[in-house]
Amino acid sequence: MNKYKLSVLSAIFILFSSCITAIGAINGTIEKNGTGDFNRIIDSQTKSPINQADVILPSKGYKTKTDNEGRFNLEAKINAPTIMSVQKEGYKPFSLTIDETAASKPLVIGIEKTNPHDIIIDKDMYHIGDDNYSENSANANDFRIKAIGPFYTKTFKIGNIPPNEDTYLVIGSVIGIDTKMARDMGQSKVKTAYASSPQIYFNGNMIAELNLNGDNQQIKIPRNLIKPNGNNQLTVKAGKNLFQNAYVDYDDIELMNLFIETKSKIATE
Repeated sequence: MNKYKLSVLSAIFILFSSCITAIGAINGTIEKNGTGDFNRIIDSQTKSPINQADVILPSKGYKTKTDNEGRFNLEAKINAPTIMSVQKEGYKPFSLTIDETAASKPLVIGIEKTNPHDIIIDKDMYHIGDDNYSENSANANDFRIKAIGPFYTKTFKIGNIPPNEDTYLVIGSVIGIDTKMARDMGQSKVKTAYASSPQIYFNGNMIAELNLNGDNQQIKIPRNLIKPNGNNQLTVKAGKNLFQNAYVDYDDIELMNLFIETKSKIATE
């Protein structure tokens, strides 16, 4: 069984407002435009504005579209880390966790066109766990939807992947993780306990553990696990409270925007 642990995330994607300052619009990252007056969605390569893109705050029940200049307004109260999703046909779905500080400043977000072998698995938000969580849990104040149970699973088809490309699972955003690492990083405020890491399975094999909350987490899928032109299955299992022995207490998390991304091996070397 192959096992790859995600122990450290790029500072760009950790859930702190101070980290939402990436420069350059590559692969859905953020450009902070100090002189801009509007939030905008642009093509990450051409820098052209993207109109009629959906900008969604799932936990707030808020959805809007960009205008002809790619501009949009966030007319929703944001007082805690909240997932914002950007979706447009022909582009990779993009998620960003924002807070009140980030939302108060103009954001220019570059999204990237899909590649021929990219697969969008799911663009909806899901709550995994048992709806039993502390108010000090990471992002607990932003939970709004009911849990679907202790795991998420989806079956989908993958075509033939060219030998010169690697395949990655991308998790747009995940919040609520209460691991020891998340607590040590200040993401979780639970003082007396912590949970095991959520586990990612591909065709029954664990390929990663998620230790931190964040955006755009990428997990390489071993080629030998992929079933070309067949049904493949992704499963995300919630972690468990390691300090509860009387019953199984699942760690509640929410995630959004799951897709398969292919990259040239030359580009990743």
